[in-house]
Amino acid sequence: MTEKKAMLGHKVRRLRRDLKLTQAQMADELGISPSYLNLIESNQRPLTVPLLLKIGQIYDVDLSTFAETDETRLVAGLKEVFADPLFETSDIKNQDMKELAAVAPTLGQAVVQLYRAYREARQDLSVLAESMADGDKLQTQSVQAFPQEEVGEFFQANANHFPDLEIMAESLWIDGDLDAGDLYGSLATHLQKRHGVRVKLMPVEVMGGTVRRYDRHSKRVLVSEMLPPTGRTFQLAAQLALLRHRDVLDGIVEQGAFASEEAKRLALIGLASYFAAAVMMPYGRFLEAAKALRYDLEILMHRFVASFEQVAHRLTTLQRPGAKGVPFFFLRIDNAGNISKRFSALPAFHFARFGSACPRWNVHDAFRMPGAIQTQLAQLADGTVYFSVSRRVVKAGGGWKNPARQFAIALGTDIAHAGQLVYADGVDLHNKAAATPIGVNCRLCPRLDCTQRAFPPLNHRLEVDENIRGLSSYVAVGEV
Repeated sequence: MTEKKAMLGHKVRRLRRDLKLTQAQMADELGISPSYLNLIESNQRPLTVPLLLKIGQIYDVDLSTFAETDETRLVAGLKEVFADPLFETSDIKNQDMKELAAVAPTLGQAVVQLYRAYREARQDLSVLAESMADGDKLQTQSVQAFPQEEVGEFFQANANHFPDLEIMAESLWIDGDLDAGDLYGSLATHLQKRHGVRVKLMPVEVMGGTVRRYDRHSKRVLVSEMLPPTGRTFQLAAQLALLRHRDVLDGIVEQGAFASEEAKRLALIGLASYFAAAVMMPYGRFLEAAKALRYDLEILMHRFVASFEQVAHRLTTLQRPGAKGVPFFFLRIDNAGNISKRFSALPAFHFARFGSACPRWNVHDAFRMPGAIQTQLAQLADGTVYFSVSRRVVKAGGGWKNPARQFAIALGTDIAHAGQLVYADGVDLHNKAAATPIGVNCRLCPRLDCTQRAFPPLNHRLEVDENIRGLSSYVAVGEV
């Protein structure tokens, strides 16, 4: 059998520097020559599997850190950057971006971060220009960073899996004597016995748009009556994480080295929410049920008393080494097409940081068929095929004047894993020709023949001919 090889020299070099070893010292410990190690670090020789295993054994490192997931994601980010018209005169090829991600990933990340800052600054200038054009009183515009993007990258870098939180959630079931038949009630009892905190359901006219509030002075958790049972349980578990495990949560946040206090607080909230989902859907029981039910989300909802969105998002966190579930991507959009939540455990699947989702993706159709789960085979421009399911969900509102919010949830995986899903029964997964061609979004999609384009692609000039009219203003038409 052919030995699997990978060009991972930059990761070997970074490990050696972290260990403060010279090439001669590491080579001696690995039983190879310094010159051979130098060739590996410069990607002139591959890192073989036997040598990789030896590195893991000698230096006690998690070999998953040598996976190419981060590199693939970085290449996708660089493609988005260099698709901007700013670089249209530059001869930057895909191979150039792959080499940058492989040899100097830190530099590649810096390029993506710099581009993000450039986009933010350009958006601020646009807002300022609009204010001046409208003749409104000029007000000082502070540069708004995107802490949610920073937090999203943090969760993505951790594969949306936090082992410490999983262990603490599992321990709570024993320490708190939780009852699966009345999880909300047993969480409320545990909060009062362990922390002296009472839980009180409050009317909407008192809570307003707030769904949970912790009153430190009276030691009460106030929960809005507008939340469904699944939401009430989730909020109690999240508050319990903040009360019982704040030191652990703060420690994980510090690892993120966030640039702003807003990002730190968002990360803290995200980790508390992660803990809440882990309490409602304990890892071992949930993974076992998901596999046995072939990922039937509706049955999982009822079995674990959770919402569709909670179950779908929880499925993306099943990344425990040795006990992983199907790798999913997750997307939540509103009825205007804005992406409000996203995550991908698939390294090749890339969400655009800017803009909305592809109009050909049937996640948008979920709004027209409330409660129905829809399936789709979709193919990206690079040829990869994915199988996805989507459904509309409704979030709590505040009555007639503050109606419930509607979102569409999409959950999908690579076609190689689709056979494990009950939703793929009867679908010819081998017929790639039946897949709907989609893109990341209009700006990044190279499909010039798409009739549903909202914008021209960033890396193509817009050719306009008043004598030729296509189905779309941006569709390339043949010669007549």
